[in-house]
Amino acid sequence: MIYIALGTLGFLIIHFFDVVSLKRIPGAKPCTWILGSSLLVYSIIMVCLKSDKLPLPIWSTWLGWVLLSISFLLLIYSLFINLPFRKTYVTAGVGDKLITTGLYALVRHPWVHWFILIMLSLVLVSQSKLLLIAAPTWILLNILLVIIQDKFFFGRMFDGYDSYRKKTPMLLPNRQSIRAYINHLRRARA
Repeated sequence: MIYIALGTLGFLIIHFFDVVSLKRIPGAKPCTWILGSSLLVYSIIMVCLKSDKLPLPIWSTWLGWVLLSISFLLLIYSLFINLPFRKTYVTAGVGDKLITTGLYALVRHPWVHWFILIMLSLVLVSQSKLLLIAAPTWILLNILLVIIQDKFFFGRMFDGYDSYRKKTPMLLPNRQSIRAYINHLRRARA
């Protein structure tokens, strides 16, 4: 249970990143991001390794690896490629531009989906009983913190966020956002 608590602390530190960004504290953004992410990753690894195992069939492990690979790549893309890395995670203050293209045309917080898939795939890969408690806890905490970001921080951080909020759903894509995403892909190919 200590690892679940450490992972929870990691999430809280990661989301404190928004406060640090608004306050424009030099050097605090990368430190907050690295510390929070390190705690979360360490906790996930320990929960996977230090737990009794579930009696799952071997094919579920292979399915887990496939899902883990895809969801991890999409998480990396959502957080570090679709968003401008330096302005988002390194430079003091908030980014100078709201990103509404790529996966962010589909939903306002696309990486949440990939995190959920990572947690589910890790249950299959690690067969960890403790992860059956940790994963829903971290997923719900993540969604709660994203709701707080969306309501209280991003409107103050990014010009045009209220308009973006009105036309792009928070977590569940709709027809309009799917159309916007497809149009973005078509423009990117042209």
